[in-house]
Formats: sequence, structure tokens, C-alpha cells
Amino acid sequence: MEDNMLEQERTVREYLQREEGFLRAGYFPEMEFYSYVKAGNVKRVKELCVEPLHKKEGMGVLSDKPLQSLKYHFAITAALLARYCIEGGMELSDSYGISDVYIRKADRARHEEEISELHRQMCIDYTKHMKNLRKKTITSLPVAKAIDFIYDHLHMRITMPMLAEYAEVSSGYLSREFKKETGETVSGYIRRKKLETAGNMLIYSELSTLEISEILAFPSQSYFTEVFRREKGMTPSKYREVNRFRNEIGKNNR
Repeated sequence: MEDNMLEQERTVREYLQREEGFLRAGYFPEMEFYSYVKAGNVKRVKELCVEPLHKKEGMGVLSDKPLQSLKYHFAITAALLARYCIEGGMELSDSYGISDVYIRKADRARHEEEISELHRQMCIDYTKHMKNLRKKTITSLPVAKAIDFIYDHLHMRITMPMLAEYAEVSSGYLSREFKKETGETVSGYIRRKKLETAGNMLIYSELSTLEISEILAFPSQSYFTEVFRREKGMTPSKYREVNRFRNEIGKNNR
């Protein structure tokens, strides 16, 4: 059982860590990366930012001067980060304020390594802002800890006793506080976050419905399909078809 759980965790981490270049190097990986920033997944974004920007493959040549070309790519990334974070609920002035600061710093950079480090800092900075935004209405430390645990363990079956132990409170207390602060039950919140992640996997990966249901520790594929249909109004396969079509249109119109 434990070996199977470790294998499931390894599988979901491999999925979350896939990095094929997110600037013109592949549309789906690009969108996948920005979805993690928008969701406030600091841990995942840090993992995806390990490779320096100036060493990534697949980026177009935007200037005859390599340093200037990298600065242009940096500015494009900053603009996209700002846009996605605004869509995620960040104030427009805050989001563009962050991008302006980093673009000015990049403009003064004299080496590619400086820009790569600024790129890493900027991506993590935006992600941390989104994480804080996600929890801005949370005033209880146990509830905040429970939410962090849920985000980091979507690959496994999360129980109330497990969360209560991590948050160092009783199950009853955590259940009451969670409902009061989030407006959702713990089980409802976990189910919603798993379905959001499943939606991203359907759009940005080639994993089958069965594989996704197993990776996210749903009891069965049929149960996953049913709760997904109730939540999204369509089956997982239809959701993949519809949203990939929309994304392709968006890509072609950019």
C-alpha cells in the first residue's frame, strides 16, 4: 500500500514538474506553468524554475544580440504573468506594478545570468502573491495549514483526522473553523481542488481519464467521471475536447 502511494506521488510530481519550455517552446506546457502561478502553487513553480531562463531551449530569437533577446523574452513573461494573475483576482495596479519593477531591473542587467535569476524571483514573487490572495480571508492558522496540506497532497486520499493532526487541532474544531472561514466543508473543498487540478490535466496533458482519476486518488474512474460531470456540466472527455479547441483558437489569435 505504501509503495503504491509513493508511486502515485512520484507520478503526480513528474506531471507537475514537466518542463518543456514555456516560451514558444510548447503551448500546453506554457499554459500549464502559468496555471500554477495563478493558483499560488509556490512549491511547483520553484521546481519548474530550476532551469535558468537563458539555458531553456525553443525560445525564438528576438534580437541579434543574445542579451537583448533574453530581455525581450523576460518582458513577455512579465506581461503574461501580470495578465494571468489579474485573471486570478490580483488587483490590476498591483499586478502591473510588480511587472514594472522587474522589467526595470532586467533592463539594467548586464549578464544573462542576472536576467535568469530575476526571472526566477519574479515568477516566485507573483506566485507568492497569488497564494496570499487565495488565503487572504483566512485568519485561523489551523485552517491555513490545512489548506496548504491539501494543495500539497492532492495525489492522495486526504482525511479529516489527517488534516487535524497536521493542523494540531481536533477534527471537530477544524471542521467548524474551516466551514466558517471558507464557506465550504473540508470534503467539498478537497473535491473542488482535485477537480480543478483534473481539469488542468485534461487540457494540458495526454493522461487518460483513468490515469488522472488514479493520480488524484479518486475511488474509481466512474466516480471521478460522475463528480466531474456534476461539477463541470460535462464529462472529462468532453471537457478536454471543448477546452483544447478554445485554447487552440486563443493560440492562433495571439
